[in-house]
Amino acid sequence: MTGKAGTGQGRTLRSASPAQAFGAPVETPHYLGHRERLRTRFQEAGADTLPDYELLELLLFRSIPQRDVKPLAKELIARFGSFAEVLGAPAARLTEVKGIGEGVALDLKVVEAALQRMARGAVTRRTVLSSWSAVLDYCRTTMAFAEREQFRLLFLDKKNAVIADEVQQTGTVDHTPVYPREVVRRALELSASAIILVHNHPSGDPTPSAADVKMTRELVDIAKPLGIAIHDHVIVGRDGHASFRGLGLI
Repeated sequence: MTGKAGTGQGRTLRSASPAQAFGAPVETPHYLGHRERLRTRFQEAGADTLPDYELLELLLFRSIPQRDVKPLAKELIARFGSFAEVLGAPAARLTEVKGIGEGVALDLKVVEAALQRMARGAVTRRTVLSSWSAVLDYCRTTMAFAEREQFRLLFLDKKNAVIADEVQQTGTVDHTPVYPREVVRRALELSASAIILVHNHPSGDPTPSAADVKMTRELVDIAKPLGIAIHDHVIVGRDGHASFRGLGLI
């Protein structure tokens, strides 16, 4: 209704809800209290006290402010397996879950990118031999939950510090083509003295295959006469990692 006396020209009257009309208190959505309690637990006790779905809830709070996100967080964990696997899932698969739109999926991928950037900062320009655990954490963060195989190269200088980090190839769910001569050519371009090879197994099992072993030994044979060492070949998966050097394969 517009233009009536007492309402002001051009204004629209809105009817009150039954609760408001009779002066009854308006109930606060139950999830608002839950959100505040969860934030308080995070602040006072730390993230380690929260299960995966509750940590995911904290992220979803900002992306979805007007609904209870606990069921959604639990559904995401059940579908993808863990907090890390939710963040690592492709945006297209995230949006297959009812309640996850493109904006929410983008927010989750931004968090994943931030975590990868932090992990990379822990190894870039640092001596690998003194920060090996950080190298493994970085490889796991960036590759362990990918749905396709990737072949990554960490190029090292004479002090064994990382001077370049490059994904040379991306393949299928169980195969990535690797060209040893291209790997060595890139090392020479960067004046690298050593290389760490890294790839992932989307199956989750990091056990080296016969093809992995054959390719690695071929690369060692090509690189050695040129003064380039292959320090290690690390395979990462959801179930852990495998080191060729640790297994005595190189």
